[in-house]
Amino acid sequence: MIAKISSGKNTANLIRYLYDTKKAKDHTDPHLVASWDGFAPDPGRAENFDATKKLLVADLDLHVKQAERLGRAPEQHVWHCSIRTAQTDRHLSDEEWGDIARRVVAATGIAPDGDPDGCRWVAVRHAPDHIHIAATKVRGDLRTARHWNDYLTADRELAAIEKEYGLHQVVRGDRTAAKRPTRAEQEKARRASHDRTARERLRTTVRTAVAAATSTQEFISLLEHTDNVLVDVKHFPSGDVRGYTVALQGDTNGKKEPIWYSGSELSPDLSLPKIRQRLEATEQQQGPRRTNPWHQATGAAERIPHHLEHGDNAAAHAHLAAFGEALDALPLRAPQEMRPQLRQAAETFERATRSRIQAEHQHARALRGAVRAMVREPAPKDGALLAMFLDAAILAVIAAARWHQLRHHDQQVAAAHQTLLHLQAAYEQAAATPLAVLAQRRPPQQVVERHILIIRQAVPDHAEKVLQDPAFDALATVLADAEKTGHDPKQLLEQATGQRALDDARRPARVLTWRIERLSASPAPSAPTRAAQAPSTAQRPSTPVQTTPATRATQPPPPQARRR
Repeated sequence: MIAKISSGKNTANLIRYLYDTKKAKDHTDPHLVASWDGFAPDPGRAENFDATKKLLVADLDLHVKQAERLGRAPEQHVWHCSIRTAQTDRHLSDEEWGDIARRVVAATGIAPDGDPDGCRWVAVRHAPDHIHIAATKVRGDLRTARHWNDYLTADRELAAIEKEYGLHQVVRGDRTAAKRPTRAEQEKARRASHDRTARERLRTTVRTAVAAATSTQEFISLLEHTDNVLVDVKHFPSGDVRGYTVALQGDTNGKKEPIWYSGSELSPDLSLPKIRQRLEATEQQQGPRRTNPWHQATGAAERIPHHLEHGDNAAAHAHLAAFGEALDALPLRAPQEMRPQLRQAAETFERATRSRIQAEHQHARALRGAVRAMVREPAPKDGALLAMFLDAAILAVIAAARWHQLRHHDQQVAAAHQTLLHLQAAYEQAAATPLAVLAQRRPPQQVVERHILIIRQAVPDHAEKVLQDPAFDALATVLADAEKTGHDPKQLLEQATGQRALDDARRPARVLTWRIERLSASPAPSAPTRAAQAPSTAQRPSTPVQTTPATRATQPPPPQARRR
């Protein structure tokens, strides 16, 4: 159930709207289902509609008029709350709606239970799926009702009502979500044939600039060089940057002036101070880069599930925020046909990067630095690097959904699940060609059979699932390629599964293919190194030897006995 609460100045106008059936074509059979005392006049059931409507307005305004004579009436004295059920819910009876209305006005402070001086209110039903509560805010003792945080208290009460009545339970947030576009903004975008509002388009632009920048100055510069975006930078008297606002060219108000949005109006984490915190926690590359940044970013993404499972909340949230930046940057280096899915994934996961937990961004310096380096590299020629990263990203999102679910972050869980759909679609598109190319180079059967034995030894719990995966031929190819460059296939498999278990992987052979592809890109360890990595005989538990009197007689005495 969803509640919408607003205030107004005219009781008569609100009652006229609730009972109107001429202009509002969707209003049918308007009538009262509850009122402050149970005896309020109901124009919908009276013979003289107009007279009864005036009488109802007069009764609702009684205490308001009395307070006006004392100069104590609030200017916005009308309280309006609409409550709607989900489309999948059953139609509630008038008695059920009446009970819901009484619980909501009690919870919000409009008419507390057992308070004879509560405000006057009525609940009108003019459609099967919702009601409207109209109240005046002056109490019987002529004081103004105390209804602060009425939206939150009403929402909490509706959450309990949903469980009791067996209704659809709405996913509720923690007040950290970005502000939704207003109806006026949506209508304006529709008239201009845009699928998104100016606020939403600017939010995506600013997020992409943050994901690509390494400093505040570079962030501002990227915005200023973005097509169709106006930037107004605010400065302190010292000359330091204080803040920024952005606008879209052509998005103007009635005076033909640009409509400016500050960063915090776009999203709570896009204010300049919060952007600066993240940019200062970015690992800077010193000297020439020796590792492919795509491999670095993929490795960092593969470690996110471990951080979420074993790190504290502040560190875990830092990795989620950095991973969100990686998704924001991904469309910059993806093929044109894949960008819509990746943009939708980034925009959806944005909700999963924020909660009431404060992130300590220095914990995710490596991932954030790898993403900046990745953006500065030329776009990969094939889809292998992108598929490799997306494979790790899918497991990271699954872990993020589980992490949020344990903390009852309902909106974030829903966002992660939706993100997963977009990433899986993008992965299927990116991985098809590289996997097919690898499968065409399948090694000889003798080599494959030897690798099957190695797989059964290295990953016994998942071996059968790996061997039945359609991507097994690609895995066999990368194992053979790694072996030719001096790598030990068994050690690679153990290292790949040691980084992250395959429990969350639907297609484990594909996961292992990309992990081994990335691990084998590093130089193969030398023979002494491999020998040091292998378990030595000194470390192995020795088998106790059964001795007899005869054997003890032939054994040399211990050193201490010899000295004696």
